[in-house]
Amino acid sequence: MRLESVTRALARVARASAACSFAVALALPIANAHAAEPRPPADVAEDIRSALVAAQIEPDREAAVAQIQEARAAYMRELAPAVTAHAPSSHALIARRFDDAIAALRSGRMADYAQACASAWTALLGAGYRIVVDAASEGDAELARQWLPLREFRRSTRFARPGAEATLALEDLARGKIAPEAAVQAVNADLLDTYQARMIAALNDVASAHARGFLARQAELAALAAGYFDILAPAYREQRGEAALADAQAAFEALNRVALEGREVAPAVQRIQAALRGFRAAPLSPAEQTRRAGQMMRYLKLVPIEYGRGIRNGEVAVDLEIREAATFHEGALAAFNDLRDALEARDATRTAQAGALLERIGQAVASASMHRVTASPDALRADSDRLIALLGEVMPPEWLKQDAAADFDVVATALDQMEQAAKQGEYALAESARVEAYAVLESGPEARIAAFAPHLKTPIEGLFWFGYEGGEGLASLLQRKAPPAEVRAARRQLDAQLKQAQEALRGSNSPAAIALNSGIIVLREGLEAVLILAALMASFRTAANRHLRRPMWLGTALAVVASIATWLILRSALSLFASFGEKLEAIVSLIAIGVLLLITNWFFHDVYWTGWMANFHKQKQQIVKGSTGQFAGLLLLGFASVYREGFETALFLQALTLEGGPAVVLAGGGVGLLCVALIGLAIFALQMRLPVMKMLIATGVMIGFVLLVMVGNTAHIMQVVGWLPLTPIRWLPLPYWFGIWFGTYATVEGLALQVAAAVFVIGSFFLAKHLQMRRAFAPARATSAS
Repeated sequence: MRLESVTRALARVARASAACSFAVALALPIANAHAAEPRPPADVAEDIRSALVAAQIEPDREAAVAQIQEARAAYMRELAPAVTAHAPSSHALIARRFDDAIAALRSGRMADYAQACASAWTALLGAGYRIVVDAASEGDAELARQWLPLREFRRSTRFARPGAEATLALEDLARGKIAPEAAVQAVNADLLDTYQARMIAALNDVASAHARGFLARQAELAALAAGYFDILAPAYREQRGEAALADAQAAFEALNRVALEGREVAPAVQRIQAALRGFRAAPLSPAEQTRRAGQMMRYLKLVPIEYGRGIRNGEVAVDLEIREAATFHEGALAAFNDLRDALEARDATRTAQAGALLERIGQAVASASMHRVTASPDALRADSDRLIALLGEVMPPEWLKQDAAADFDVVATALDQMEQAAKQGEYALAESARVEAYAVLESGPEARIAAFAPHLKTPIEGLFWFGYEGGEGLASLLQRKAPPAEVRAARRQLDAQLKQAQEALRGSNSPAAIALNSGIIVLREGLEAVLILAALMASFRTAANRHLRRPMWLGTALAVVASIATWLILRSALSLFASFGEKLEAIVSLIAIGVLLLITNWFFHDVYWTGWMANFHKQKQQIVKGSTGQFAGLLLLGFASVYREGFETALFLQALTLEGGPAVVLAGGGVGLLCVALIGLAIFALQMRLPVMKMLIATGVMIGFVLLVMVGNTAHIMQVVGWLPLTPIRWLPLPYWFGIWFGTYATVEGLALQVAAAVFVIGSFFLAKHLQMRRAFAPARATSAS
């Protein structure tokens, strides 16, 4: 008894010591908050969460209440000002839940306490989400990045890893690479998807907690599910309407009640699941849909292969192969669930049939995992073939196109299987998984790697097989049954090369090349504007007419402002379609190429220039001779003569901005604009006679170079998105820098289009020269004939 008393006393001392230590840890940063820099919101929130958990296990109720009061004080001091400004309803809910938690602790109602804490936490998450969205929409990347860590992530699985889309988007926003609208879209896609996954997980877990008799846990999970749904509520209202939202919220309230009372939760959960059926808070982008569809189809093809390898003579012969079949089925099912709403919208009947087949395949694989073979390999393959054919009938055509990102995902999954087999000493199975991964790479992205990133082809193949630059390859390591650590190290090297290949296949020009191209475009268009103004103002040099320059200069200034506004409007408009990724870039580039072809058509340019200038001079003469409206007329003339060039420039720069971001494009454009300003100063202020026509020809040649680069890059992008065939020229290993600087890749289609563009530009130049000479000699021939 004495020993037990001593043990209990030591336990009490330990608990008191732990509580004291926690209180000091929480109180120190709070006490010093006014003297130090503000702590990150996520750190404050985590301290509050820890305090709520510690109070739940604190045996002394008054000490527990003191911890909650300290946590509430920290919230009010460090987080409440921002939360109140951006999410006042969340602030009110958090304050109420602190009061509810204190009341529940004092009365010993631990289920109520767990529910209050869960509700306060999700309200804090919702407030953080609201602040991030508001800050991003206003372009305040710094504030958004401060609050983004106050978030949760999806549960990591082999097929759903924690997303970083919001973090990357805010970094791009800070660097000026994307517009605020695109950043908000990425934040919504990441966080709303996360909280919907968390909500579904909480709903799934609440039934398990009820079955085990965990009343407090059951109440906590129900409150978490309801809190996550509150974050998703605006999206639900937008998609389903106010009445449907009220019904869904009532279903969650009912779940909270029955969970708190310890009653059966299954009916309430089923009611919620019915309300949520078909709802996705952050719909997948078209690119993500295509990627997930590609994953699903590839995984479905691998399931019967692995299953067949694991079954021999009606019995399970190789457990690892069955586990691999289960893994690939899990991946296919995850992708199918992500796409199910879109598939049902196209054909609900066939989608239901596909779901039933997928479930039957899953049951067969699950039975085999328990050494009960319920389906022969041939029967499962037949089901898989029917399922693939059925999905092929339902899915839109663009989903069926080969997607390199999905291929890389499947390669990564197969390499995961290889590592797992090596850990278990199953080197023959590890080799099978390695060959599988290489087969997917060989049948999919390999041709693109050979065309767009030939410098990566040799290291990737070497690391897959027998080595590269002195290091052993995976085939060699598995052949000699190397330790798993060595296999893992080689896998990491291969992953680094595959990541580079994946980035190279997306297609991106060198930032310096993009800046150079934007500078050339601005210089060329600006030079044309200067030449037009110089021609129009040539007769306004005398003292009597000098005052007529003022309205034209005012019109020019307005045209520059309008050109900048046009660029911003186009930028904002295109950012709304940022989810289309490379497809949007391809479309905008095609439009820019069409205009560039027109500009570099020397025959058209000769006719256009003559007619355009004649029209300007005619308008100027009419305005100058008129007695009224002279100021407004000249102002409009100056505006029109410059804005056309400004509009073309704004359009061209959009294509480059989508590729390299606004910072790079504006840097190059700024240099080009400075050159234009210096030329204008020399002509108008210093009255210098510059070889303007020679400069126009020189910049025309430069624009021709920009056209060739843009044609090559656009062909590359169209091949990446599957709009243009890809025929690599394997005997022509062009260096990688050739592609990122000149848009030239070793593909038949890309080179053919660049040659065609060059022939068009050079041919139009010689045609224009030929016609010019004919016009020049025409009077002489007419005289000699007479």
